Amino acid sequence: MRILVIEDEVRLAANIASALREGPGFAVDCTEDGETGLALAANQCYDLIILDLMLPRVDGLGVLKNVRSRKDHTPVLILTARGEVVSKIALPQRRRR
Repeated sequence: MRILVIEDEVRLAANIASALREGPGFAVDCTEDGETGLALAANQCYDLIILDLMLPRVDGLGVLKNVRSRKDHTPVLILTARGEVVSKIALPQRRRR
């Protein structure tokens, strides 16, 4: 399994990547900003994206919208320190089949 972690807090990203590599042995790529994350997501095939919402250059919501606009259905796990309801509501809703 190949995972992309887009998280600007370096220590947190390193801990997540380490746990994923050491435990289940996943391949993990990390980046600290949304712009680079978009480039990696466009040029690599990932099984999962772990995404922070508060990122430099392109925020996490912008990354998610861009990925989905390309018809990329890679599962995305969102990590955020945001707690307000408006942040949660702003996330795009998954379409029902």
